[in-house]
Formats: sequence, C-alpha cells, structure tokens
Amino acid sequence: MELVHSQLNTSQKRLDVFDWLYAALIVVAAVVAEQQYGQYMDIYEHSILIGSTLGLIALGWFWKSWRWFFPLTGALALAAIALYAGDINQGQSRFFLRYLLSSQSAIMWMCTLFFLAMAVFWAALFSRSAFLEQFATGLTWAASVMGLTGLFVRWDESYLISPDIGHIPVSNLYEVFVLFCLITALMYLYYAERVATRRMGAFVLPIICAAVGFILWYTFDRQAHEIQPLIPALQSWWMKIHVPTNFIGYGAFAIAAMLGIAERLVSRGVLADRLPSADIMEEVMYRAIAVGFLFFTIATILGAMWAADAWGGYWSWDPKETWALIVWLNYAAWLHVRLVKGWRGAVLSWWAIIGLFVTTFAFIGVNMFLSGLHSYGAL
Repeated sequence: MELVHSQLNTSQKRLDVFDWLYAALIVVAAVVAEQQYGQYMDIYEHSILIGSTLGLIALGWFWKSWRWFFPLTGALALAAIALYAGDINQGQSRFFLRYLLSSQSAIMWMCTLFFLAMAVFWAALFSRSAFLEQFATGLTWAASVMGLTGLFVRWDESYLISPDIGHIPVSNLYEVFVLFCLITALMYLYYAERVATRRMGAFVLPIICAAVGFILWYTFDRQAHEIQPLIPALQSWWMKIHVPTNFIGYGAFAIAAMLGIAERLVSRGVLADRLPSADIMEEVMYRAIAVGFLFFTIATILGAMWAADAWGGYWSWDPKETWALIVWLNYAAWLHVRLVKGWRGAVLSWWAIIGLFVTTFAFIGVNMFLSGLHSYGAL
C-alpha cells in the first residue's frame, strides 16, 4: 500500500521553462478573447474568463501532458475557424472541414478512435503487449483531442449560424455526452500516468464507448447533432460553470465503477496476472470518487444558486434535484465508511458499481421517466 501511495503522489513540483511558456500562451489567449469579445460579456462572464485562465494554467502545471493537449486542440479549432472564414456554408465545400475539422466530423472521429482504443486495449490485455498498450493510449489521446476540438468548433459554428443561437456546447444530451466521454477519458489518462500502468484502459474504455453508442444513436436516429437555439431556461451564464463541473463528477464516478469491476475480478483471480493489483485499483477508485464528490458538491451548490436566480428558490424537490441529492448522499456515505470506518475491499467495489446505476438514473433516467422543472432535457 505504501508503494501505491508513492506512485500516486509522485509529481514534478518544480516549474520549468515549458510551464511558464504554457502559462504565457494561456494568458495571451485570454487577452485576445477579452479584446475580441469583451464588449459582449457581462461581469459574470468576465469572471469566468479570469477563473478559466487561472484554472487552465494550474492544470497545465499540475499535469504536464495538459501543456501539449490543450494548445493542440486550440490550434486545431482555430484552423477550423479560419477555414470557415465567417461562413457556416463552408463546412460542406472545404475538404478539411467536411472530413476532419467541422464539429460533427471531429466528434465522429472521436467516436471511431474510442472504439478502436477499446479494442486495442483488450488486445493488449490478453497479449500482454506493451506496444499495444502504448498504441491504445495514443488512440485515447487522439480521440480526446478530436472531442475537445469538436466542442470548440461547435461553439463557433453556433455563432456562425446566428449570434442569437450562439452558445457554449453543453446545452443538450448530445453535447453533454460528448463532454462525458472527453472528461472520463482525460481522467483515465491522468490516473494511468500517475500509477504508471495503462492496463486499466480495458475497463474504462467500455463505459466511454457505451456513451459513444448513445451519441451515434442520438445523431443518426434523432439528428441531435444539429445545432438548435437555447431554450429560455438555459440562457444563462450559470450553464457555463454548472454543467462542466457536474460532468467531472459523473466521469469520476464512472471510472470508479469500472475499476470496481476490475478490482472484483482481480480479487477472484481473474486476469490477476494482467491487471494492476487490487490495492492500486482500489486506491485509484477512492481518489476518483473523492475528486468526483468534490466537483459534484460544487456543481450542486451552483445548481441551487442558478435555481434561485431563475426560479426564485434554491431547492424545489424537483426530480432532478432529488436524484442529485441521492447521488451526493451515496458517495458521501461511501467516503465516510472508507475514511472513518476503514472499510476496504468487496463492499466498496460493489458500492461503486451500484453507484454508477444510481448516477446514470440521475443523469438520464430522470429525463426519460420523470417530469419536472428540468424536463427540457428529455430524449
């Protein structure tokens, strides 16, 4: 267990020249954004810009891989924006937009690459091939690049359609499922680096690919990829911080559940010689839930504040709010029994697995089966 903690806690604490160059790049980007769009922003959106700038710098200093990942996605998004040249119709006539960099093309590439990554991870697991593990990790990174690029470009496309339609792409199930895939994959890549093992990918990628399956169904059956105007309930700056914060929690809980399945298999001797030890996966599961619980708590508070601003009250026992509270209590209890009672092993793994079903119902089941103030998210 001491080795597990040392693996997870090892980090480069001293800042190097690349850290400062990355910070300078983010600051320059923020200044350009302020100069170009500041006149259209209110005081809250200015605060979000400042907070995002500081957060992105801190993330790049904390996780070194972010220093190349985020600038690369930004560069690809800017290339797409340049190709559009202010005309949304260019998306069908320019080769790189139509087949690579338009939001829909980039997201379809994301979907394809995640499926390939899952297949290669399982091939690597059974063949014990370090090369295939590295290749699958590269595919996961590539899928994440395309996913974030797609969201950035979709944001610009919404404004190209009409300034009145323009909005951050976290407003419907199609967009938030893309966000879920992206956040879950990035959190997995972070933990894979911290524990120096990629083998967990064989269990994390299936939950991402399940979300990808929904995206594909929702795209081709419901044409959900088409950009629509925001409904009045979502025309608020609160959406820009509430929804992404919420989905960090969802992604972390999903990773914990899949590692719970892997931990149970290893504890029973299944794939024990191919997967990380049960101790490592249990520790990563705990840290994922701790991070997820923190962000889900923040998102719940932000949601209550948004409700007070929009509906005049912090809490109304709407089905979505009630199930959010159930999710929060579930993981609060999980952390309590681990940290205070010292529980370990099978109970916590099964609890994390069952927690995924609770979270899934709160995320999408409420939209399908219950009605309330949040019914605008129905399928």
